Amino acid sequence: MGTFSIEGGHPLSGSITPQGAKNEALQILSAVLLTPEPMVIHNIPNIIDVNKLIQLIADFGVQVDQIGPNSYRFEARDVQVDYMQSDAFKKDGGGLRGSIMMVGPMLARFGKGYMPKPGGDKIGRRRLDTHFDGFVKLGAEFRYNKEEHFYGVEADRLKGAYILLDEASVTGTANVVMAAVLAEGTTTLYNAACEPYLQQLCQMLVRMGAKISGIGSNLLTIEGVASLKGTEHTMLPDMIEIGSWIGMAAITRSELTIKNVGWEHLGMIPATFQKLGIRLERRGDDIYVPAHTDGYQIQTFIDGSIMTIADAPWPGLTPDLLSIILVVATQAKGELLIHQKMFESRLFFVDKLIDMGAKIILCDPHRATVIGHGFQSTLKATTMVSPDIRAGVSLLIAALSAKGTSTIHNIEQIDRGYERIVERLQGIGARIQRLP
Repeated sequence: MGTFSIEGGHPLSGSITPQGAKNEALQILSAVLLTPEPMVIHNIPNIIDVNKLIQLIADFGVQVDQIGPNSYRFEARDVQVDYMQSDAFKKDGGGLRGSIMMVGPMLARFGKGYMPKPGGDKIGRRRLDTHFDGFVKLGAEFRYNKEEHFYGVEADRLKGAYILLDEASVTGTANVVMAAVLAEGTTTLYNAACEPYLQQLCQMLVRMGAKISGIGSNLLTIEGVASLKGTEHTMLPDMIEIGSWIGMAAITRSELTIKNVGWEHLGMIPATFQKLGIRLERRGDDIYVPAHTDGYQIQTFIDGSIMTIADAPWPGLTPDLLSIILVVATQAKGELLIHQKMFESRLFFVDKLIDMGAKIILCDPHRATVIGHGFQSTLKATTMVSPDIRAGVSLLIAALSAKGTSTIHNIEQIDRGYERIVERLQGIGARIQRLP
């Protein structure tokens, strides 16, 4: 179990460039299974979860060639379909939640898709019903082995259908879209997710020859085609990383420039941090965060009631940033109510912040009230364990602002989602070390 040692209380300075989007990568990389032709993908983040998926794809017999630091060429000409039922796949696929994204492409192209119960962050229930309900409505037969926790769908030929998703799941929408593009007839997908990463996937599929209309809305119409060709694609910058660095700059009172952020794809993220009183400046496609030497004040609603920040489907705020926002609020002036609607275990890391001196009331598994210190007192260094990717980096940001040297164990959770985080943070002056 790896460990970070972080000496906090020092301002940072300079610029940092966000990695490619993790959540987009898991969809885009799975889509290479839809065609036997070459696919070239750029700006792939070099992180544990993505590298595991690339290895899984290679284990299926897909030719994988790294052609640059963050660029790969894939050719899924000779796919070993039976590998999906092997013991090796049950073991390796079960260690990665992104393995669910392979089911739709395999079902569409080869008529069968299987997967073990997926791993990933322990942040509460993350059901798969939306994925498999969609496959069944396209004509697939579903089966589930309770003893082995092994899922499967099979179909001689998928057929287009009207599908009303029971929730606007990003991965569920992506999986059903990838299955429907090779189905016979027209699929109408309502209550579809419309996040930028889903738009990226749909636009790439169109370049491959798919017929998809309504991209960017919650109503997609997909006319099935017989086959897809290869293409080239570049990932967006990771919006969760961008939000992480905004929060880090504010709570450490640092002057920081975040490079090449893709402003048009950030949605409510800049405005949400501005509700905390954080000043941002757009400079071309960069975000400039000045040093908040006088602190930052949380706004209230018009009637004076406490500001509430909650997650919501796009264009609402992504739930992955609520942990960061909660940490940043601990040093703001004022109070904030965080409402995490999607996952009932994601706020449980606040006990570690309370140990550091933060004023937080965990109201229930979904809500926490933060009373900011306004930098009148600092967080205190402590020893912590990273429970998941987002809580882990939130604790790291808290440690950078705290007085003294903090230790964070189980940093593999952070490495799952953040590329070369030690080297990149050291490049802007962070006093962080990876211990043996």
